[in-house]
Amino acid sequence: MLSGCTLKNAFDKGETSMGLWQCLPGANVSRALARTPGVDWVMVDCEHGNMDGALDAGAHGILVPLLRSAEDAKKIVAAAKFPPWGQRGFGSPFAMERFSPIPSMTEYLQHANESLLTMVQIETQEALDAVDEIARVPGVDVLMIGPFDLGNNIGHPILDGVIKPELQQAMDRILAATKKAGKKAGFFATSPEQARESAEKGFDMISVALDVTHLQASLALSLSVAKGSSAPKTGGGYGA
Repeated sequence: MLSGCTLKNAFDKGETSMGLWQCLPGANVSRALARTPGVDWVMVDCEHGNMDGALDAGAHGILVPLLRSAEDAKKIVAAAKFPPWGQRGFGSPFAMERFSPIPSMTEYLQHANESLLTMVQIETQEALDAVDEIARVPGVDVLMIGPFDLGNNIGHPILDGVIKPELQQAMDRILAATKKAGKKAGFFATSPEQARESAEKGFDMISVALDVTHLQASLALSLSVAKGSSAPKTGGGYGA
């Protein structure tokens, strides 16, 4: 097995793993976030831009948003795995460098399939309807809840930070299906309090903070202190 993936190590030990969500582009941002004490992982958001070829660049896993069916999940696994598990091609000289100790090309090819995480985001009505089937797809390691898109797509959007009962029921259903299939469950939290609640509910992988909002909050606080004004209000959940 390839070492160095703290997220997978936490999964293997049955531990809850806390990480950060990165929207700002740049490897230096990734490095700074990854070096934050207590951070197990950094999710680089490529849905809205940034880089392609994450696995070839050395990522320890991928999270694919907006899938709609178990067939979509099977295609994702096929694209992320080398033969005979999938159809991923090999050619990048950089992927091996992101593990410690650095494996040889042969070692990487032999162990990548079981060491790299394939994760899917459940955030459409179709995926919710098929969540039990998706959770059973071999090669899918994590089902992550995207609350905002899920709420929008099932007709119960998050407004003013309020999670409606119907959305909460949908998220509970996803968590239950994930656990039943023996997979890991992920959640995108928007406050430390919500992250703690998610851990207590049994989520295995929790995004605790978003780089953009925390950068803004930190800068606003520093400016307010420098100007002698009262500290700005900070949000504590959805709608912040």
